[in-house]
Amino acid sequence: MNKVKRVKLSTVAGVIFTGLIAFSVILPILWLLVSSFKTDVGVIKFPPQFFPEEWTLHQYLYVGDSIPIFEMTKNTVIFAGGVTIVSLLFDSMAGYAFARMRFKGSKLLFSIILLTMMVPFQIIMTPLYIEVYKFHLLDTYLGLILPRATSAFGIYMMSSFFTGLPKSLEESGRIDGMSEFRIFRSIMLPLCKPALVSLGIFHFMNNWNDLLYPLMLTSSQNKRTLSAGLAVLVGNKVIKYGPTLAATMISLTPLLVLYIFCQKYFIEGVATAGMKE
Repeated sequence: MNKVKRVKLSTVAGVIFTGLIAFSVILPILWLLVSSFKTDVGVIKFPPQFFPEEWTLHQYLYVGDSIPIFEMTKNTVIFAGGVTIVSLLFDSMAGYAFARMRFKGSKLLFSIILLTMMVPFQIIMTPLYIEVYKFHLLDTYLGLILPRATSAFGIYMMSSFFTGLPKSLEESGRIDGMSEFRIFRSIMLPLCKPALVSLGIFHFMNNWNDLLYPLMLTSSQNKRTLSAGLAVLVGNKVIKYGPTLAATMISLTPLLVLYIFCQKYFIEGVATAGMKE
């Protein structure tokens, strides 16, 4: 009986603790959503009120008039989506090569790739800008996507996943006369769907929220992303809290929708990668 009581108490405590964490995460998002429909006075009112006294769309209309929000959203989708698709392709191919193929210098090359994860972006900013400038790719979609065509984290994650797959799979493919690329495409890649979705969410979220990188490589408003637009909207002297909250909600919504629909694969991919480590 004592053991049963202990189990029940630990279960209740776990539920309460999990609920408190969920509440602490969800509350700021709900506050952001509700506050984006407040008036300017309601946003800065003290003491603050959760629900507005007057609901209004003024903040969203102000954002639409101040910056080309739809154009910037399109640019962000092209940038983040393009990087995600290209990175998944190259990360999975490189991860498969390092995990399943043996070639001279593979361990050294893999170690060098992992070491690049320790290099801050601020160190390579200037060389990257000069390189993109020399190729005449500044202020272009290609100039934004190409430097991030692959990542050390993505290669490491996919390599870890491929390492955990049975060797009999590729051996059966070779017996059937399949080429290495066909083994990768037809046998290995379909088994990596959870890992691909997890890595895709990571890439998309990271690039969607990035400010410094797209701000550095774009100069015209027609190619600016949402993060850059938010920085312009906030300004450097006067902060307009209401429009900033509305613009932040616009920027956050696609990520929330993406995670809601892909959370099953994301959790499965993280759990599987953790088991194989």
